[in-house]
Amino acid sequence: MSTAEASLSRQDGWKVLALVVLWLGATAWLRPLMLPDEGRYASVALEMLRSGDWLTPTLNGLPFFHKPPLFYWISGAAMGMTGSSELAARSASLAGATLGAIALYLFVRRWCGMASARRAVIVLAVQPLFFLGAQFANLDMLVAGCITATVLALAHAALSFEAGQPDRRALWLAYGLSALGVLAKGLIGFVLPAMIVGLWLILRRRWRSLLALLSLPGALLFMLVAAPWFVLMQQRFDSFLHYFFVVQHFQRFAAGGFNNVQPFWFYPAVLAGCSLPCILWSRPAFTRGYWRAEGTPGDVRLLMALMAGCVTLFFSLPQSKLIGYILPAVPALAWLMADAGQRAQASRKSRSWWRVSLAISALIGLGVVLALTANPRYSARHMGQVLKARHQPGEPVYMLGEYVYDLPFYAGLDRPVRIVDDWQSPEIARRDNWRREMVDAGAFDPALAGQVLVTPQQLPAALCGNEAAWVVGDAQATQMLPLLAQVAPVFSEHGQTLWRVDPRQVLPSCAEMPNGGSAGR
Repeated sequence: MSTAEASLSRQDGWKVLALVVLWLGATAWLRPLMLPDEGRYASVALEMLRSGDWLTPTLNGLPFFHKPPLFYWISGAAMGMTGSSELAARSASLAGATLGAIALYLFVRRWCGMASARRAVIVLAVQPLFFLGAQFANLDMLVAGCITATVLALAHAALSFEAGQPDRRALWLAYGLSALGVLAKGLIGFVLPAMIVGLWLILRRRWRSLLALLSLPGALLFMLVAAPWFVLMQQRFDSFLHYFFVVQHFQRFAAGGFNNVQPFWFYPAVLAGCSLPCILWSRPAFTRGYWRAEGTPGDVRLLMALMAGCVTLFFSLPQSKLIGYILPAVPALAWLMADAGQRAQASRKSRSWWRVSLAISALIGLGVVLALTANPRYSARHMGQVLKARHQPGEPVYMLGEYVYDLPFYAGLDRPVRIVDDWQSPEIARRDNWRREMVDAGAFDPALAGQVLVTPQQLPAALCGNEAAWVVGDAQATQMLPLLAQVAPVFSEHGQTLWRVDPRQVLPSCAEMPNGGSAGR
């Protein structure tokens, strides 16, 4: 590029970055955290911030190793700077979405031109899956952004190598991004990029490019970024690596027994349905001429098709399927829709309808956010705010038969709550739910688990050790703790009730204990 062209390119890049951040973040603060995922991951990040232990993720004080820590590091740091708000809780997802969008823009701008790059990033930004995923506090968008950026950095390095241009920095960047992907969600951070780019090069018969992407400095960089956390956790907890990789990776991928079982065609249907109406403009992609393009345009089309296809196939194989898993396919699909849609816009009327399609996609995403904001039945924010206003230091909180993930976040609790359930039930090991999460976490810290995982038989004696306690439960709570029938509720909403209990007044057995029930305080 000439100096003027390079300056214009940089200015355009900064404008695109600013617009992406503003668009995705403008409504990220509106709605409360959604149960269970957002409440779970935001609470883990907040616990990490408050404990000062930035290595061991904890859920209700217990070591929580379902996922690696990058999401918690980013969101916890954001909460430390701005406070424990919904926007800060979603900062890691926003960062992942921004990374994916900017990586797509930069790659397409370099190999297909600025106009194509602008179209692609606009189509991506208005896709409801991408827009909503960027504002959802879980790990899916963060790892999707890392995977997208890794694939495109590897492809950029390969194309640069084939063109006789410098490619080392892009290659090392790809290895570093892959390491971040591993820290975001595990092995898929490098498995998926290696699969996609490897297959792309094989289909193009670029054997020298394939070998050129193998880099010892890159591998060392990958290990320096990704490995230390895993080594440190294994040193602290003997069974960590088995639990993290065997149970949470291989068993979850290959075995049954996990939630959200869906048919094989689930993800293709989700991608097609959530890409309406823009996907209707992709008819040119079903013609032979579209895929027979030679040179860089054909190479990029094949790359994007493989990215969308490999991700969809990979996550369609397990029985357990969540919508967020498919997010790494969305940037590639957005580029394909933008590219094919451009070919279909032969007339002014077609271009007008294309803009209408983009507007409809944007309105769908905004509409979902506004609907969830207006009817927050999925959140305990209001109850948490009530508890925060009335809770006194030292007063324990008990949850009966259910763990309300976002309540500690909104109540500002700095100590674990006590969860009452039948923790000896064999059914816990057979179901993938919050009970199994707690039991698994408790295995890494049995001493603390003995304090916070309380059985119904232990509950009366536990209550007697306090002058006052807070209890949260649903309509069945009085069956587990009959004394609640004698206590006036403090707050009720969405099937959950909050009580403040004085055990000395409602539990006669407390008066028989030494000091009138104050023992153990």
